[in-house]
Amino acid sequence: MPKPRALRPARRFTPACAPRAIVDHGFIPVRAKLIEVAAFLDRVERYGAADDFRCAALRSAAELLVDGQPERARRILEHLSDPSTEPEMESSGKAALGAWPAAAAVSGGGVKVKVRVKVSGSGSTARRTVKS
Repeated sequence: MPKPRALRPARRFTPACAPRAIVDHGFIPVRAKLIEVAAFLDRVERYGAADDFRCAALRSAAELLVDGQPERARRILEHLSDPSTEPEMESSGKAALGAWPAAAAVSGGGVKVKVRVKVSGSGSTARRTVKS
């Protein structure tokens, strides 16, 4: 039976080396993911599926990467997520889709979507039209 390995403590960056170490540690994997996203978008365009709402949602979410604002991960996740709080009366399918159809309309695609948002705890709903 193999001897269990001792767990190493999590790597902590000292303030003096932190900026360089963060880039050194994360750049290559993030670069690969970015290239993978670009290749995916090329593929769906080549096969004529670029107008799928999920692809449009990815393109509009990508705009958040370069807007210079903080909390990009949270904002992208919220952008792609369904903001509704009420359950659907009829299931739209078994699997998650990974993007909310109206997310594509928020910043691109020329789509007009009416969105009903229920404010938690207030019992009121607000309607708004999202048009890009």
